[in-house]
Amino acid sequence: MFDVLTLNAISPRGLARLPKERYRVSKDAASPHAIIVRSFNLHDREIPASVQAIGRAGAGVNNIPVAAMSARGIPVFNAPGANANAVKELVLAGLLLASRHLCHAWEFARGLEGTDAELHTAVEAGKTQFVGTEISGRAIGVVGRNVANAASALGLHVSGFDPGLTVEGAAQLSSAVRRADALDDLLPGLDFLSAHVPLTSDTRHLIGAPELARLPPTATVLNFAREGIVDEAAVVAALDAGRLAGYVSDFPVNLTRRHPKCVTLPHLGASTVEAEENCAIMVADQIRDFLEHGNIHNSVNFPNVSLPRATPVRLTCASRNLPALQGQISDALRAGGIGIQGMANVSRGDVAYLIADLDTVPAAGVRNAITAIEGVMAHRVISPAT
Repeated sequence: MFDVLTLNAISPRGLARLPKERYRVSKDAASPHAIIVRSFNLHDREIPASVQAIGRAGAGVNNIPVAAMSARGIPVFNAPGANANAVKELVLAGLLLASRHLCHAWEFARGLEGTDAELHTAVEAGKTQFVGTEISGRAIGVVGRNVANAASALGLHVSGFDPGLTVEGAAQLSSAVRRADALDDLLPGLDFLSAHVPLTSDTRHLIGAPELARLPPTATVLNFAREGIVDEAAVVAALDAGRLAGYVSDFPVNLTRRHPKCVTLPHLGASTVEAEENCAIMVADQIRDFLEHGNIHNSVNFPNVSLPRATPVRLTCASRNLPALQGQISDALRAGGIGIQGMANVSRGDVAYLIADLDTVPAAGVRNAITAIEGVMAHRVISPAT
């Protein structure tokens, strides 16, 4: 049996992918084999020695100590793309909120008092302060690509810059989307700028004072990616100086949440029933495949590795990416009289991951020999008795 600890409400449709015959899923497992979270902050919690995998039912993994888990040989899984449609739709809503000043207009209407006739008079007198613009024909720049096609379908002129664009991703882009070769080339002349990239050391404050200075003063910036992607102090300074028209964010902070030119939402990007189900299903499937077969898909810290089962007994090994380490593991197995029927070894940066199908279960001495190899961080044997 595998024990799985959940530290947030995880969609039942996702947890149903972990059959009760092999999995105990609970909110208080003391020695779990895996942890599944959404937004729970694992930086402040001790990760038990029993944990072999962590799954994030979403895209960002800022709430997980990824580097520490890598050092322990623990893959961290996420669900890239599973909530993309939910975020895309919210961004489109953000465009309309900003272009028609809907949030401020709603607050104005909710604050009116008097008879219906008095309300009518106040509405007619006050509505001029909320005159907006139509988005059709406006120019939007998209950093990333999730929103590009949808914005094009709404009649916007779309330009895109994606530092991580693959050949497959490029093929999915509408021919109407103009691709910029650099972020600086994207910015001039935009009415809207929307960022859709993961938060890394390279993308923190990707949109800062220099980038804002290249936008027209009539532009609006939208951030539905991660709080740190946009330098919000620089945004507020630009708004106050009249060098930026508006800011729409899914991440309220004190700098922006009451600013008259800002609209902040309570991190609603992936908050749809469909997105929560999709994320939970994807990460549960990945956790199950890893626990039962050792395969890795969509890990943020280990390479993708999948090997069809050749025997009932499988060895997996997470290690530092060192030369000759695979040979040392093979030598340790053969010295213990263990035959290897299939093997895959893939590296990613400083780490490597090996899968080997064996003709018998290694004895304790063989496993101790593998543990003693320099660079081995974690290994396990998966067999019918597991």
